[in-house]
Amino acid sequence: MALNITVVDAFTDRAFSGNPAAVTVIDAFPEDARMQAVASEMNLAETAFVVPRDDDHDLRWFTPSMEVDLCGHATLAAAHRLGGNARFHTRSGVLTCTLADNGVVEMDFPADVPVEAEPPRNLDIPGICWYGLGKFDALVVVDDTAPLRRLRPDLAKLAQLGSRAVIVTAPGDRVGVDCVSRVFAPNTGIPEDPVTGSAHCTLACYWGERLSRDVLVGEQASPRGGVVHMRRSGDRVVLGGQAVTVAQVRLLA
Repeated sequence: MALNITVVDAFTDRAFSGNPAAVTVIDAFPEDARMQAVASEMNLAETAFVVPRDDDHDLRWFTPSMEVDLCGHATLAAAHRLGGNARFHTRSGVLTCTLADNGVVEMDFPADVPVEAEPPRNLDIPGICWYGLGKFDALVVVDDTAPLRRLRPDLAKLAQLGSRAVIVTAPGDRVGVDCVSRVFAPNTGIPEDPVTGSAHCTLACYWGERLSRDVLVGEQASPRGGVVHMRRSGDRVVLGGQAVTVAQVRLLA
């Protein structure tokens, strides 16, 4: 079955930055093995499969090695593919996306409050000042942004933590940025994720409490880089970002 796939760079306003995701809109979900094979072939952090459902859509996300319960950048990419306004039924509930006047797509996601825990003894990251666990990810807070930008962690040790991903974060180091982060996800086949929307559901909760603010801006300092706008709203977090279409692919097999 041939598939038409759109490649979108998410959480950026320019091509070849942010986080790329593959999006395909299809009449019905194929078998799981087929979707996993397509995601492996695309070899991007996420491939999103979108199926129309009345006035809404069903949405599933696959990394090159597994299906995941929540993905921010591929949701942004899917909404961008559909014109910016969309409502998705997912494993993490209904996610509503709204296109703002400034071109930013705002996504209503569940908040993920991290709970403080004892840092693992083999966690070889310098300058840790706080460690906690969210629903999906471990959160490591360090006290200096410069070492975070240079960090080259032992991915095997991070994988041993068992979390979907490990978020390492520090205070913002430039005007207009409240926090800086990097996200490593070896357990899902992603050594370092360029820009991770769902991680900011956790970052918004931690930094919002620490800074006593509901509206924040996060920079993900991967080599590609990207910016995520965050707004806390009760048990939800509104994530905002822009996206750019960079390719159209027809998968023939």
